[in-house]
Amino acid sequence: MSFPIGRYCPGDSPIHRLDPRSKLILTIYAIAVVFSARGAIGYGLLFAAAVGAILLSRVGFRAILRSLRPVMMIVGLTFALNAFLPQGGEAIWSWRFLTLTREGLTAALTLSARFALLVLTTQLLTLTTSPIALTDGMERLMRPLARLRFPAHELAMMMSIALRMIPTLMEETDKIKKAQMARGADFGSGNLFRRARAFIPLLVPLFVSAFRRAEELALAMEARCYRGGEGRTRMKVLRFARIDLYAALCALPLIAAAFV
Repeated sequence: MSFPIGRYCPGDSPIHRLDPRSKLILTIYAIAVVFSARGAIGYGLLFAAAVGAILLSRVGFRAILRSLRPVMMIVGLTFALNAFLPQGGEAIWSWRFLTLTREGLTAALTLSARFALLVLTTQLLTLTTSPIALTDGMERLMRPLARLRFPAHELAMMMSIALRMIPTLMEETDKIKKAQMARGADFGSGNLFRRARAFIPLLVPLFVSAFRRAEELALAMEARCYRGGEGRTRMKVLRFARIDLYAALCALPLIAAAFV
């Protein structure tokens, strides 16, 4: 079983039981460490931490990898573009107009590792946090800005809705693609430009479907008397627990990845 990017997977793992604010803070912390990491040992520590978190979440490592197949194409393209761009330095492989240098290979591996870690981190966040908890966590973290009349609740709601629309649009794209293939559309033959041009007819029905879903969501929120975050109460009040402290203590050693 695989989960599209942005889909929530219910569970009772230690990662699921973390406060959403803790998971958001740890995700931002992990992203900062990813961008500041240096060397193979640092990235090895980060990948080990990501694997450990996935195992603790009990979601399934294979399911996450299968759900990331579309992203892996972007990772491969990023690697190829950076590996063969002129970087200077010692050439280790050459064929016609393509030249692979040691510096280019290092840059390609670094950028690909960063991209893969960023996707794994955000995927783990969305898999283990429900949309309501994610919205509440973002709103509580941005609450100090309310004194400046910052629309914390509305912004958190928009970010959560946008994140949760990703798997819906991916499923809709797959349905439209299969429907057009049943009518004779060809998406797999020809050169790269012809394949890219074949996907253009998918955009119009996809945009129509997206606007229709947005209108249905707006009508549903109005029917439930949604009027923003002012005076809004919550059934579950967020509280930090001991497990959140343990998660923070376990994440602190990752800062070593930025210096090794």
